[in-house]
Amino acid sequence: MIIAHTISLLRDFLDSAIQNGKSIGFVPTMGALHDGHKSLIELAKRNNDLVVGSIFVNPTQFNDPKDLLNYPRTPELDYAVLESAGCDLVFSPTVDEMYPDDQLLELNFGDLETVMEGQFRPGHFKGVATVVSRLFNITTPTRAYFGEKDFQQLAVIREMNRRLQTGIEIVGCPTLREADGLAMSSRNIHLNAEERKMAPLIYKALLFAQNYVRSEELNNIKTEVKLMIESFEGFKVQYLEFVHSETLQPISKWQHQKSQRACIAVLTSKTRLIDNVSL
Repeated sequence: MIIAHTISLLRDFLDSAIQNGKSIGFVPTMGALHDGHKSLIELAKRNNDLVVGSIFVNPTQFNDPKDLLNYPRTPELDYAVLESAGCDLVFSPTVDEMYPDDQLLELNFGDLETVMEGQFRPGHFKGVATVVSRLFNITTPTRAYFGEKDFQQLAVIREMNRRLQTGIEIVGCPTLREADGLAMSSRNIHLNAEERKMAPLIYKALLFAQNYVRSEELNNIKTEVKLMIESFEGFKVQYLEFVHSETLQPISKWQHQKSQRACIAVLTSKTRLIDNVSL
């Protein structure tokens, strides 16, 4: 596995591969990798001739400087995970390499970026779109792979990709979970022992919503889900929304033959956890 810290070294490798007609699968990450990331690399490996993974903690998507400072950084462990999953090339640039200027991508994603995460993390998705568009330009992949745990992020990236007409296939991949149901996340390491024990409540509550959304009023389900999660005094539901899967706009009731999603964010003592399930 090749590790490239500069765009020029990355392109030296990729230009030759592209000239030989090879397809490229790309998995962008911010490091602190877990089995969810590994599964993306493995899927990309099955579907492409070459796989590129990136590790870059993107400063433009953090609206809280403390969150950026505390984000886990484990590059050597991450390289080992990527190599074991079959990654061919890792792009691990510096901030200066990625951002020789301070320009952010000037795209307005409208309601996609203002609801849910956007309401509590202003500017977050502009930063996400900027770094992903730059990574797309640098790696020129055939396909790019993203986990559905960050469902709103996936929707924004799909829209960005459509508007920029990159020709890249965006592949959304199901959320990987721990044995007890907790969605795998780099932020789980910030949970204390008791919080980690109770964290599967989030998924159980979402499954409750999934089971009853066809027969109960959505406001009643929201109340029940909130009570279930906040029965542990260390958790606070920041938002719970039932939305259309493409527009992310709230729905007033479940609709047959339409794609819908339940999305949630829960505050803990040191971090916030997000999750979602299909309805």
